[in-house]
Amino acid sequence: MNKVWLITGCSTGFGRELAIEVLKSGYKAVVTARNPDTIKDIVSNYPDTAIAVKLDVTDEEQITFAVKQTLEKFGQIDVLVNNAGIGYFGAIEESEEAEIRRMFEINFFGLANMTKAVLPVMRKQRSGHIVNVASIGGLVGFPAVGFYNATKFAVDGFSESLSKETAPLGIKVTVVAPSGFRTDWAGRSANQSPIVIEDYAGTAGANKNNIRGYSGKQPGDPERAAKAIVKTVEAAHPPLRLLLGVAALKGARNKLEELKKDFDAWEETTTGADFPSA
Repeated sequence: MNKVWLITGCSTGFGRELAIEVLKSGYKAVVTARNPDTIKDIVSNYPDTAIAVKLDVTDEEQITFAVKQTLEKFGQIDVLVNNAGIGYFGAIEESEEAEIRRMFEINFFGLANMTKAVLPVMRKQRSGHIVNVASIGGLVGFPAVGFYNATKFAVDGFSESLSKETAPLGIKVTVVAPSGFRTDWAGRSANQSPIVIEDYAGTAGANKNNIRGYSGKQPGDPERAAKAIVKTVEAAHPPLRLLLGVAALKGARNKLEELKKDFDAWEETTTGADFPSA
């Protein structure tokens, strides 16, 4: 139980529940949020095994400081959980560039910079586990969240490449792909475009309204998700991709079938693009 966890985005949702579960399980944790006041209650009962740290993952100085504080307090970093993220609703044509770029800065570049800051520590240790929280929307695209999907597809590809680079160094990587959970992702945490194009009412508009209306009623339990992530980190052979939720499993399996259908149907065209064999 000597592992030290560094978790981003702990004010609400997955990050908050995971921090609580990690500390209850006897691990040490650096619990972070943009406003540390929102996480003081989490660490107050664990003065010897937890600290609260101010961290905005878009601020590289704060990233560097968070890693420094972790090492000064606990001397190591065994698990990095890149959880901080936001959503944004709008058809691709409706979406505003400033909001798109802000989301990429948080969901992807913030995650990437956190990872790069921790990797030297884990390389030196020759051990560690990086857990990147993505989404089923990082494997399957949906209307109304195209740019959100893009950030999470980026996280998935980044994580897969990272796993192949770090495996020989003793560093494991898991990308978590949840479906609908009762967090604030579809509520306060997600902005939406004020631009409405009627031609997308039946696709992006309908799905946006469906997701918003479903907020607070999703089948996913954040506490159970937290337990699943801890279980995954404790496993001797954790998966590269961890699906969470029945809808995530169904969506991923449907995607596999769709891919196979296209690959098989276009096999001759695909193989015919190479130079002829000698």
